[in-house]
Amino acid sequence: MSSIAVDLTDDVKSRSASSAAAKLEHLSGDTMVHELMQLSPGLAQDVLAELPNEARERAIAAAPADVARQWQRTGLYDPGTNGRLMEPVVGSFPPDAKVGEVVERLRELVTRALITYVYVVDRHEHLLGLVTMRDLLFSPRERRLDEVMLRGAFALHAAMPLQEAMRLVLGRHYPVYPVTDSERRLIGLVRGQTMFEAQAIEITLQAGSMVGLEKEERLATHWIHSLKLRHPWLQLNLVTAFLAAAVVGLFQDTIDRMVILALFLPVLAGQSGNTGCQALAVSLRGMPLAELIPGTARPSISMVTWVGCLNGIGVGIAAAVGMYITATGQGQDQAWMLAFVVFLAMIASCMASGISGAIIPLTLKRLGLDPATASSIFLTTATDVVSMGMLLGLATILIR
Repeated sequence: MSSIAVDLTDDVKSRSASSAAAKLEHLSGDTMVHELMQLSPGLAQDVLAELPNEARERAIAAAPADVARQWQRTGLYDPGTNGRLMEPVVGSFPPDAKVGEVVERLRELVTRALITYVYVVDRHEHLLGLVTMRDLLFSPRERRLDEVMLRGAFALHAAMPLQEAMRLVLGRHYPVYPVTDSERRLIGLVRGQTMFEAQAIEITLQAGSMVGLEKEERLATHWIHSLKLRHPWLQLNLVTAFLAAAVVGLFQDTIDRMVILALFLPVLAGQSGNTGCQALAVSLRGMPLAELIPGTARPSISMVTWVGCLNGIGVGIAAAVGMYITATGQGQDQAWMLAFVVFLAMIASCMASGISGAIIPLTLKRLGLDPATASSIFLTTATDVVSMGMLLGLATILIR
């Protein structure tokens, strides 16, 4: 791979396809084709989409006919789908082709492409089956392909989202998968390595999106552009922080009577926040692995509720002991009741934060939004409001 192609790969993996396109647009058509063909299909398509119209047309015109046709076909599909990752089909033959003829034809094809399977298609390009190299090499040369092929070959739909495809191939681990259209016509191939690479890049971007960082932002991004991308989320975070402050303001009289409670507000907020982040991380991790499928949401929420309750009991006991020691040292008359309030508030807060960590990404996904986008901002608000409200509310009710 050339140094330019390495730079392009780094740019696109960091979601800066526009930067990669800027490096290519002034090159000749042949040079652009050479560099783009060294990228995986998905990365090449991202760069092509960012090229100016004139440069894109120049590159497509200079590409070999099968590559140009595949670029145009791949561009019809949305990012994040199998169709976006397709390679041209090399090694497809009619069902009446003889094994000996196919082997001779493959001697030429393998010099310009990596061929793993031979695909059997009819005259309308419908996928009928596939032949493994082992079956091809050890079958009599006079036999027809439809006599040695595996029928009902597993194939991916071109418009299928990558996450759904990953769920289907998780237990198969084939090196390459045929891609078909809605009429089961063979229109491309997608390699398992390409799929896992694309999914791995997507997972690495979740950490930033959880706190409102956009996918296209990187270290080299201009500070003005970074400010535009980040600042709206910080303003949203400020609004949610005011909401938590408003909850505390509702119990101002309680805090005035028992100032000691103010010492334990950050303790509850911190513990419940960590519990929520753990549940959120598990939920976000489960989505790319297709663990959160229809019918599993309720059991998942029940599980995180129960785990949150047990965690709350454990840390609640420790926090209650801390409150009792602190209240006793300050000469408080109701040290036992203060400790009991902290214990109950910790359990309720950990349960609520665990539920929030599971529900927030599920809700965003149901609304058609990125489940990882600014999740931690909403989670922080939920945990702060619940933990502080529980502590101060219980103290207001139970301690006179």
